[in-house]
Amino acid sequence: MTSSLKGRTALVTGAGRGIGRAIARELAERGVSVALVARSRDELTDSATSVRDLGGSAVVIQADIADPDQLTRSVTRARDELGVVDILINNAATVSPLGPSVRVDPADWAAAIGLNVVAVASLTFALLPGMLERKWGRVVNVSSGVVARPASMIGGNAYVTGKTALEAHTVNLAAELAGSGVTVNVYRPGSVDTAMQAWIRGQDPDRIGTGLHRRFTRSYDEGTLITPERSAKSLLDRLPHEATGQIWDVREPG
Repeated sequence: MTSSLKGRTALVTGAGRGIGRAIARELAERGVSVALVARSRDELTDSATSVRDLGGSAVVIQADIADPDQLTRSVTRARDELGVVDILINNAATVSPLGPSVRVDPADWAAAIGLNVVAVASLTFALLPGMLERKWGRVVNVSSGVVARPASMIGGNAYVTGKTALEAHTVNLAAELAGSGVTVNVYRPGSVDTAMQAWIRGQDPDRIGTGLHRRFTRSYDEGTLITPERSAKSLLDRLPHEATGQIWDVREPG
């Protein structure tokens, strides 16, 4: 079964650029009002302009959701501006720190888990009561195909660990909420041509590991990266459905 998204409201994290911006635009094209959350004011402004150019409604919320106080303020602002939040797309993430694990600062490793897992769960838990009260909600946690092959990203232990934990959190929460009208799913967006990919390619191979650097450089040179818009459309095509606890992959039919 499916339901229309028109007239719904959404909050998208990491909405300043890349996949997050593309998701926000795709939501707007489907009649959804969107709260855009990211750290960079300039990038948020560009995203909001892009959404409004499509005739959509955009609320700009500059915040670092890894900070609990800023996360709480983001939820309050979104509710004040939108009234309710029906859809949550947890897209914000960090790929840092990169490099041999013995050289990684444990505090940096923990900070990555904080953003990639703890902040996602905290934001979800903050918005869930309203969704449950209305008996309708959509939560999507953007993950990575690396979870299916964790040994393939040597030098990215924090990222791989975080995304794996994120998927377990998603499937468990979906089971808890089964039958409530609120769905919780994972989305693996594929290898997307984003600023994060470019940042990794720009790192010193000796610092992050030559194998890791070579992997990201090769995918770019071979032209195998997909556009953020293609990935966003694949996600949005699935979003109206009532399936929950799923691992959606851009490479598989929706």
